[in-house]
Amino acid sequence: MSYEVTATRRRPQKFDDLVGQEFVAQTLKNSIKSGKIAHAYLFSGPRGCGKTSTARILAKALNCQSGPTDNPCGTCSNCIEITKGSNLDVIEIDGASNTSVDNIRQIKDEVLFPPSNSRYKIYIIDEVHMLSTSAFNALLKTIEEPPEYIIFIFATTELQKVPATIKSRCQQFNFRLVAIDKVKDCLADAAKELGIQADEEALFWIARESTGSMRDAYTLFDQVVAFSEGHITYDKIRDKLGLVGIDRLNAIFESCVNGQSEIVINYIDEFLQGGISIEQLISNCADYLRSLLLIKSGITKEALLGNSPDRFSSVVLNGWNTIQVERALSIFLQLYRDIRYSLSPRYELELTFSRLCWLSQYVSNVEVKKAIDAAQALLMGANPQAVANVSQMQNVQQNTAVNSNANAGFVQNMPVAPAVDVAPIPNGLPRLSMLDNPPPEDESEGEEQSHPFSNGGSLPPEQSVNNNQPVEPEAPKELDERLKIHIPQSNITSEGVVPTFMIQGSSTYTLNPDEDDSGWTNTDTPPEDNFYTEQYYTSAAENSYEATLQPVSSNQNGNIPASEVFSTPDGRNLSIDELKASVISNLSIKNTFVSAALEQSGKWTIKNDYVEAEISTSYNISVLQKDVPLISEMISTVCGKTMGFNMILKQQEEVKREAVELPNQVKILLDVFKGDIVAGKI
Repeated sequence: MSYEVTATRRRPQKFDDLVGQEFVAQTLKNSIKSGKIAHAYLFSGPRGCGKTSTARILAKALNCQSGPTDNPCGTCSNCIEITKGSNLDVIEIDGASNTSVDNIRQIKDEVLFPPSNSRYKIYIIDEVHMLSTSAFNALLKTIEEPPEYIIFIFATTELQKVPATIKSRCQQFNFRLVAIDKVKDCLADAAKELGIQADEEALFWIARESTGSMRDAYTLFDQVVAFSEGHITYDKIRDKLGLVGIDRLNAIFESCVNGQSEIVINYIDEFLQGGISIEQLISNCADYLRSLLLIKSGITKEALLGNSPDRFSSVVLNGWNTIQVERALSIFLQLYRDIRYSLSPRYELELTFSRLCWLSQYVSNVEVKKAIDAAQALLMGANPQAVANVSQMQNVQQNTAVNSNANAGFVQNMPVAPAVDVAPIPNGLPRLSMLDNPPPEDESEGEEQSHPFSNGGSLPPEQSVNNNQPVEPEAPKELDERLKIHIPQSNITSEGVVPTFMIQGSSTYTLNPDEDDSGWTNTDTPPEDNFYTEQYYTSAAENSYEATLQPVSSNQNGNIPASEVFSTPDGRNLSIDELKASVISNLSIKNTFVSAALEQSGKWTIKNDYVEAEISTSYNISVLQKDVPLISEMISTVCGKTMGFNMILKQQEEVKREAVELPNQVKILLDVFKGDIVAGKI
């Protein structure tokens, strides 16, 4: 008898032989027992998981001479012929090579004839997703209402390519990948049948490489058996197939942890000279780092790790933390994507391992934040030995900031973290030995203190006080003295200082911290010879917005010169310049653009019922035109009666330039470039 590969020899012949597809097997067995047999089935799933084998088992169960039965005998003529693939009533069609509509027409003609020797005529179409759209459409009517003796079984690895009209006419069964443990058990049984001794580690590696496909596992098993000489070991697999192995991976990564880049480069050269491909080395390193990451996460299941947890180096596990191992794994995953377009894949590999040699110094963002929090707490004078969660308090404040409204008083309303002890200093953060033993709290202030941050250092010159009297920076009087702000005595009460707020429309300046030698402050009327008389100076009643317009004198046209002033109820005089400054000051709060445009205006002239202003540019006129009502309202508020606002364009004086003789050098340039002087000054 000729040699038969393991995948064919160990093909399942009964529903109970299916590995990892218990749901599919039990459902089909129950439907056969109850006599509820569908006319079309659709099997989908990855390669090598038993779709075609299940279709043949279902065909034997339906056409068995002792059936239909959920447990075909396998000895009758129909079962034997179906197993060999020679039964005339079970037709297997390769959908990849019979994609046209003509092949489907042939099936439509054949279904008119009943089966010759069996109970059902069964069509098994493998890779059905390869059929053309016309072929699918030609098959719709046939699979929807076939003769009672016709059953269709479709198998596909790409379910998404099957039209929905086909899916809706079939019972769908999704096949799953087989677990690694079950694949290993099947390989052990296969080795026992052949009389071959196999190590558990070797069989486990074959099962992992199959990625859940039984056919791939049996194919790789046959290849390993061919060179193992009756005994399958992991060392033989590693040497023959060009694998790195767990021991050599431990050695190279231990050198990376120790920062021995020269040894690491020699290891890489040894691997490549031994016939290990760069892609295989990257894949093995990625698997190794993934297993380390799982171990650090507390996972010890051998099926996930690929090896026993004891096989992995303790030096690597203790040398790198979880974040560093995760970083190393991401580097190798990115390396596998980059080598396809690299100038030299070997250079990329050596560069990657060179980076791993200083991976122990890598600090993640989380660790940096912890170090900053600890350093911040040290600078704030907290006890570095205590343990507290400062980050949690900061997160609470950040959440409060997001949920609160964005207004001027936000900072004042924001909750402040209480003074708490902070977390210990993370590893790697420099420490000051003088901070380890802080002085006791009851130490007197007059005694000399050895702790460098005990009192925060000496005060600035303005804040120096008697050493025997503690400073109370929150006291209102002392604060005012240091800032040199002149506050009226009437505003100082037993509860504190009552601030004076500026009334909208008033012209009071902010308090000046210094006094002039002339003996007046900016809360009084300045002398005539002061510089501010030529600037915008405003004044108004402290408790009133209104001022009555009382012209002192006027000319024949009703115009009031700029030198004239107006009398206000509080006895002060309001000049035209003061009126202009007051309007600009009030508009700066409501409309900044209008205020800026008015600042560039020229002379203001007050007439009987409106104010006329000279504007230098047409652009400023266009800006102010739409806000004339607002300006008029501000002028009316200051003057105490309804006033309008008018604008005129100021005539620009032409600048006359005297003719200047051009230098010879300039004339030569003009002649060479054929140009004229359009700007500039000689």
